[in-house]
Amino acid sequence: MNPPQLRGNKIDPDQMKELTPGVSTKADVTAVAGSPTARATFDDNTWIYISEMTQSRIGRTLGDLSQHVVVMTFDQNGVLKSIDEKTKEDALPVRVVSRTTPSPGTEASFLQQLLGNIGRFNPGGAMGSPNAGSAGDVP
Repeated sequence: MNPPQLRGNKIDPDQMKELTPGVSTKADVTAVAGSPTARATFDDNTWIYISEMTQSRIGRTLGDLSQHVVVMTFDQNGVLKSIDEKTKEDALPVRVVSRTTPSPGTEASFLQQLLGNIGRFNPGGAMGSPNAGSAGDVP
């Protein structure tokens, strides 16, 4: 079995001690912890550092051994407001819905299908002949 691998950007506890809410800035956080793994979708002042320890299992599927998430929020001036740590135990289950979204115009009735094919075929053309039925042919 392969040794465990670290994925993502793990912030060391010693690095966390260097960051002080109310004092540290975005530049300080970047210098200490590096770039965030992600930023909140609608809030550029929320930085997320995600790391996980994985190990290959049977069939090369990855198994999560541990997961660690650090969420840092900044005020409008770019000063660190808070540091929040999350683990795998804080995760919420996600239920995938297996339904489809209908799109208009994709379902045709029998008559629409029947009438929609009128005029799509070349009635004067012979099968297999690319120029059959064209105006330049001489009988």
